Amino acid sequence: MTQGGSLPSRSPAAAPASARSWLIWLTAAFVYILAVFHRASFGVAGIEAADRFGVGAAALATFTVLQVGVYAAMQIPAGVLVDRFGPRALLSVALVFLGSGQILLAVADTYSLGLLARGVLGVGDALTFVSVLRLAANHFPARQYTLVTSFTGALGFAGSLAATLPLTLLLAGPGWLPTFLIAGVVTMLFVVVVQWRVHDSPHVRVASTESVPMRDVGRQVLTALRVPGTRLGFWTHFSTMFGQNVLVLLWGVPFLVQGQGYAVTTASSLLAVFVIGAMVGGPLVGSYIGRRPEARMPMVVTFLIASGLTWTVLLSWPGRIPLGVLVPAFAVLSLGGPVSAIGFALARDYNPLPRVGTATGVVNVGGFVATTVTALLIGLLLEATGGNFRIALLSVVAMLALGSWRMAVWWRRARAAVFAAEERGEPVPVQLRRRRWDACVPVPDRVAAPV
Repeated sequence: MTQGGSLPSRSPAAAPASARSWLIWLTAAFVYILAVFHRASFGVAGIEAADRFGVGAAALATFTVLQVGVYAAMQIPAGVLVDRFGPRALLSVALVFLGSGQILLAVADTYSLGLLARGVLGVGDALTFVSVLRLAANHFPARQYTLVTSFTGALGFAGSLAATLPLTLLLAGPGWLPTFLIAGVVTMLFVVVVQWRVHDSPHVRVASTESVPMRDVGRQVLTALRVPGTRLGFWTHFSTMFGQNVLVLLWGVPFLVQGQGYAVTTASSLLAVFVIGAMVGGPLVGSYIGRRPEARMPMVVTFLIASGLTWTVLLSWPGRIPLGVLVPAFAVLSLGGPVSAIGFALARDYNPLPRVGTATGVVNVGGFVATTVTALLIGLLLEATGGNFRIALLSVVAMLALGSWRMAVWWRRARAAVFAAEERGEPVPVQLRRRRWDACVPVPDRVAAPV
């Protein structure tokens, strides 16, 4: 979408992508699988890390807060960089950072060195997802983009699956050093595959890009932020995916082991429910909203209501929560990842292709800011309450309420912008029916936005 309010034109053809484009995307998606594996590894290694570095709950939370904080802080720069240098180059750099961070973690024997390792890994992680989505925007038409985004997220959860029970068994067998050292080396070697297989666009290996002066970078970010659909995508991502993230990335195993009394292997297996649910739900959600884009935000609202009810059940259950409750509860929460992909579809639909990476980076900040703040709050509350998970996890409910409120505000504004664009005779990709609650909503900057 241009500054004046007209909808953006798309370079990729409307025809379905070729088999070659699918193979290129699959290679890039495997980089994301590796990134998610490294990101989620502390979800089951947290207890070992606490023993290895001699730290408590708040200090342990700092590992995830630092990594995810670096990830969130790097999202907008990563989006600008991928728009400037192309996804192929950034994926290669990401692999170097990911591998280096995991190798450093393998040999780390002090708390400060462990923090440095997770920070390095966070930089590599930050460059990955935005690059894969920018590659998808280059290779796939708009009607396939949401499906490809959902498939990317689903495949990424294969990395989470490898970071549950398999990683637990490796840590219990070969141990910390060989497990993380081999993972880091394999990751760095995959750079060769990316350089060989990945092309920035369907027609050229390395796409030529127009150099953007540094003084214009901030203007590019602000332009993306002025699009109501970008703001809506941010708050959609913020409110939908952080709940499962705080469990998978850090607090799931401690909650189940220390808070509920389950064995470590049982707890790791229960976290696999998040992975399986996302892998199954991702393609289903992507294909459905690809056919019915008008159902995107109603699906978000439905998930947020279900998520709120699920956390209410988990935190109010008297005594130990049985497996028969935990499994369906985790299955519901696992859909947060697939639903959060709607935020990227909003960014892609209503920003011109040269700015899609930047807008995607803005959206991707949302969920990881929520994850960072919530993970830290849980750690601090655990320290303050002597390990009371029931009180500490109320942080999730508070963050869910905040995100839902802001998402609702920007949904109304985005709808108003769509109606205003229709009145000006501009084409919009989603046809909406006016509701009574659409009245008297300000239209930001006369720029159309998706719903």
